[in-house]
Amino acid sequence: MNYSQNGTRKLASVMMLAATLFASSLAQADARTQAKRLHDRLAGVPPSASTLDAMAALIGSGDAVAAANIAMQAPSFYSATLKNFVTPWTNRDQTVFAPLNDYTATVIGMIRDDVPFNTVLSGDVLYVGGAGLPAYSPANNDLYQQLEDQDLNLGSPSVLVATTQSSVTGLPATATAGVMTTRAASQAFFIAGTNRAMFRFTLINHLCKDMEQVHDTSLPPDRIRQDVSRSPGGDSRIFLNNCIGCHTGMDPMAQAFAYYNFDETTGRLQYTAGQVQPKYGINSDNFKPGYVTRDDGWTNYWRKGQNQLLKWSGALPGSGNGAKSMGQELAGSDQFAQCQVEKVFKAVCLRPPSNLADRTRVEAITASFKANGYRMKEVFASAAIYCMGL
Repeated sequence: MNYSQNGTRKLASVMMLAATLFASSLAQADARTQAKRLHDRLAGVPPSASTLDAMAALIGSGDAVAAANIAMQAPSFYSATLKNFVTPWTNRDQTVFAPLNDYTATVIGMIRDDVPFNTVLSGDVLYVGGAGLPAYSPANNDLYQQLEDQDLNLGSPSVLVATTQSSVTGLPATATAGVMTTRAASQAFFIAGTNRAMFRFTLINHLCKDMEQVHDTSLPPDRIRQDVSRSPGGDSRIFLNNCIGCHTGMDPMAQAFAYYNFDETTGRLQYTAGQVQPKYGINSDNFKPGYVTRDDGWTNYWRKGQNQLLKWSGALPGSGNGAKSMGQELAGSDQFAQCQVEKVFKAVCLRPPSNLADRTRVEAITASFKANGYRMKEVFASAAIYCMGL
C-alpha cells in the first residue's frame, strides 16, 4: 500500500468520525429543542437547565413519555395549564378569568393524583388546603382565593390535600356527585332557575355536547315538566319541532337534581333529602297536564334514538335516583372519555383535531385512557407528544 492510498483512507476515516460526531451533535441539539418545546407546551414556561438536560436525554433514548412526565412536575402545569384548562367549566360565561375555586382545585388534584377521572361527576371527593391555610368553608371561596393570591404550588400534596365532600360540607356521601356538588358549581348552575342549567353545562363541559347537538324529537315527551308550554306563542308546532327535542331528554335527567339548590342567603349548597325543591314547580300553569316532579328519580331516554351514538355503558342501568348515579351514567359513556381527550388535545396542540391523522390519534388515546384507569396526565402526555411530532 503506498502512502497516498494510506493517507486517503485515514482522511476518509477522520471524515466519517467527524460526520458521526456531527450527526450525534445534531441529534442531541434536536432532542433539546424537542424537550424545550414539550416543556413549554405542557408547563407553559421554559424548563430549567437541569430539567432540559433530563428531558433531552429521555427523548434521545426514545422515552418521550417520561420526558413529558418531568414537564408535568412543574408547578406551572398545575397553577397555569390545568387552572386555565378547568376554570371555564366552572362558570356560565365559560371564561378563564375566574378565581380558583373548589371545582377547579378538585379537578387539578384529581389529575395530579391520577384519581380515575370517570369519578369526576360522582365521587365523594374534594381538594382543600393543607396546614397553615384556612379551613374549607362551604359558604365562601376564601381558602381558594388565598391559595391563588399566595401562588402556592398546587402540585404539592401538602398544599392541595384530598378529602371528602361529606366530611366538610354536611352533605351525606350518597348526595355527593363530584364536581357537580362543589360550591362553585352550585353557585353557578344550581342558583335560581330550574336546575336544568346544571345538566346543560355538565353536558357541555364533560360530554362536549350542547343541547342542540343532542336534539331529538322522536322520543316520548311524558317527563317534560309543566313549565314548558306546549304551544309557545300559540303555535304547537314550535314545541313539537323544537322544544321537545331538548326537553324530552334533559328533563328526565335533570330530575336527579330535584333536592338541590344554591341558597344565596347562606352562600352555600342546600340539599333537602326527600323534598323536591320548589323551583321544580314554578310556572306550573303553563301546561297543567305536564310532568310533576315528586322525587329525584331519573331516566336516560337517550339510550334510545339517535343519541345511542354517545355509547352509554351497558354495565349501568340507565336510570336511578340522585345526582351521583346520574353522574356515573354520563361519565360511563364513550362520549365522556372522548370529550376529555378532545379537550386536552385542543389545550396542548392549540387546535382541535382537524384531519384523519388527528382523529385516529384521538381514538387511540381515548381507548388507552379508558383501558388504563382514566388517568388524565397520560392523556396530556400522549397528546403533547403527538403534537410535537415525537
